[in-house]
Amino acid sequence: MAGCMMNKKYVTRIFIIEDDKVMSKLLKFSLDQNDLYDVWVFESGEAFFENIHLAPDIVLIDYNLPGMSGMQILKRIRQFNPDIATVFLSAQEKLEVVVEAYNEGVNSYVIKNNNVIFELNNALRNLIVGANLRKEVTELREQILDRNKYRTIIGDSKPVLKVLRLIQKVEKSNLITLISGESGTGKEVVAASIHYNSDRAKKPFIPVNMAAIPVDLIESELFGHEKGAFTGANYKRIGKFEEANEGTIFLDEIGEMSLDLQSKLLRVLQDNKITRVGSNKEIKLDLRVIAATNKDLALRVKEGKFRDDLMYRLQGFLIHLPPLRERENDVIILAKNFLDSFCRQSGMSAKSLTPGAASRLMTHDWPGNVRELKAVIERAALLTDNDKINEDDIVLTSQI
Repeated sequence: MAGCMMNKKYVTRIFIIEDDKVMSKLLKFSLDQNDLYDVWVFESGEAFFENIHLAPDIVLIDYNLPGMSGMQILKRIRQFNPDIATVFLSAQEKLEVVVEAYNEGVNSYVIKNNNVIFELNNALRNLIVGANLRKEVTELREQILDRNKYRTIIGDSKPVLKVLRLIQKVEKSNLITLISGESGTGKEVVAASIHYNSDRAKKPFIPVNMAAIPVDLIESELFGHEKGAFTGANYKRIGKFEEANEGTIFLDEIGEMSLDLQSKLLRVLQDNKITRVGSNKEIKLDLRVIAATNKDLALRVKEGKFRDDLMYRLQGFLIHLPPLRERENDVIILAKNFLDSFCRQSGMSAKSLTPGAASRLMTHDWPGNVRELKAVIERAALLTDNDKINEDDIVLTSQI
């Protein structure tokens, strides 16, 4: 799905506001040579705003216009929809004019000279990338039938919408699913979302952190044991697989398993049966298996640390979670959500982020991903004595 979307070609709707008929004809003729441009011409800002409901992607604005000026048009466009890209076309080369235009939010400033068509095409080429990306995100959002179903997965960036679409594809199936991604990206949240939107939602969801269980106890933890199976086994124990029967077991950090246990897990996945430690009786299971890893399993296979047959078995359906640094404005969306939640749970009055604090969050690369961001926000909420979190309140993990 992602590959098809990336190769899809979109038509870009370009509006030209130009009162000089010769210039407007020149611009339209030049742009009409591209089949992926839908070009409209208006002689005034008033005429343009009568048609703004037609949803232009890019607006070319003559700086000097009778009636409503180019700068006034720009300001109104920014208020109406800041996602509309804008280009000023002007013979005015004064630095203060150019600076004012950029301060008001224009995306590009093209001087009307002998190279105007060449410079305009360069400007459009860059703006169209952003316009097409917004269309792709909109299409992905529309493909997700009910965003409220996935409310635990916070964010509206293109990478997150792709993850949601994959969840929607796999949730009703019984395919073994492997979730990959860096530590702290929210793999258990995604696994839980798959389970609670599946036909097994009313049955158990059992998470198991494979890296946190001592090696000598992990087989008993997963498959259970009979009384007397080993020293200290004073009673029968139900393992995680049996506990998850009819529901979902989530095996986190699957790449940390020993080779011996990997062979036993492979047999369980193939036969849907387990045998408790100290027993010869097989127990039939009906459950869904979701695994997760922050390791490169293919590399682990090359290193001799992971079975290739188990890797292929686990890759029934792959979902890769993007690191936070690739999730665009999701950093601020997540930060506000964590802040509201923490204040509410702690009995604090509501707090908000100042622009300086937001900028500091946006420029950090978040090696600890969502988990790190949550810790930083909660610490900031405790540090500040007022209802505003300032830049100085944002203490990043690297500074502690």
